[in-house]
Amino acid sequence: MKSNSSLSVLFFIQRLYIHLNLCFLLPRLSLSLSLSLSPSTAMYPSKPVESAPPVTGVPVTLNPNIHHVQSPVPVLWSTGLCDCMDDVGNCCLTFWCPCITFGRIAEIADRGTTSCGTAGALYVIIALLTGCQWIYSCSYRSKLRRQYNLPDSPCCDCCVHWCCDACALCQEYRELKNRGYDMTIGWQMNMERRGQGTTQPPVMQGAMLR
Repeated sequence: MKSNSSLSVLFFIQRLYIHLNLCFLLPRLSLSLSLSLSPSTAMYPSKPVESAPPVTGVPVTLNPNIHHVQSPVPVLWSTGLCDCMDDVGNCCLTFWCPCITFGRIAEIADRGTTSCGTAGALYVIIALLTGCQWIYSCSYRSKLRRQYNLPDSPCCDCCVHWCCDACALCQEYRELKNRGYDMTIGWQMNMERRGQGTTQPPVMQGAMLR
């Protein structure tokens, strides 16, 4: 009897041991099988998805009542620098009395704030005292270019007036004339003739561009 009971105890212990081993081994076997069936996942792990960088800065709200446009493209001068004979009368006037041509240009460029007589007299005084009146006149060429978006051709404003002040004055005079100004009556009379007050310039009269 004792031998039979001891055998049964041993048999029970052996089965319990096998059962526990199976409980621990089965999960490991399933994990190893899943890894062996998907080698690409193990060898080439998926890359993490990169998130977009955060947006920084101060938000800007455009006014819907304002029409936003790009800066205009520079236009060409209506006549060339050496086309003085296009206006023979002004060519002769500028050759003998450049102060008058400059005074008329200055009055239109300053939109009436400087009179023709004042600008012409200052031009003569600078010419007599220093001989560098071209420095004064080139500043009005720059002003005209900014007002009408003209290019600095054939070179910079100072070089143009230093090389040939008379040619530069003739070109600027013709440019304003081709844009609809009557250069002999001044700014105020031009504005009254068009009924536009004293600040708005006239529209260019379709001059040929060169």
